[in-house]
Amino acid sequence: MKRKTKQRDAIWNAILHAARPLSPQEVHEIASADIAQLGIATVYRTIRVFLEKGQLAQVDLPGQPPRYEKSGLKHHHHFHCRQCDRVYEMEGCAGNISALAPDDFVVEGHALSLFGLCAACQGAA
Repeated sequence: MKRKTKQRDAIWNAILHAARPLSPQEVHEIASADIAQLGIATVYRTIRVFLEKGQLAQVDLPGQPPRYEKSGLKHHHHFHCRQCDRVYEMEGCAGNISALAPDDFVVEGHALSLFGLCAACQGAA
């Protein structure tokens, strides 16, 4: 088992308090406010450890690098702002997605991502 460190705590706190999926670069930016000498390689290694321990879930969006959020969250989907490149969580689900599949298909899961402008970027435009 790996030991607890100030760097690991800062990275975990960055992920928890963001309340949205973060890229490794975003984690680094936020956690660096607490640990000035935090290296990006440390962020990548720590994310890998958190994934292996089941503490993080990877969020994959089409054409985007992975982002990471706390694992064990309720079923939800994501909104990707195409201007600031941030990803936000959306509560709940769109409904019976299985009804969209052809009759002879069995739906085993789904992922839904919306794209557009977040409130902050709309105000800046």
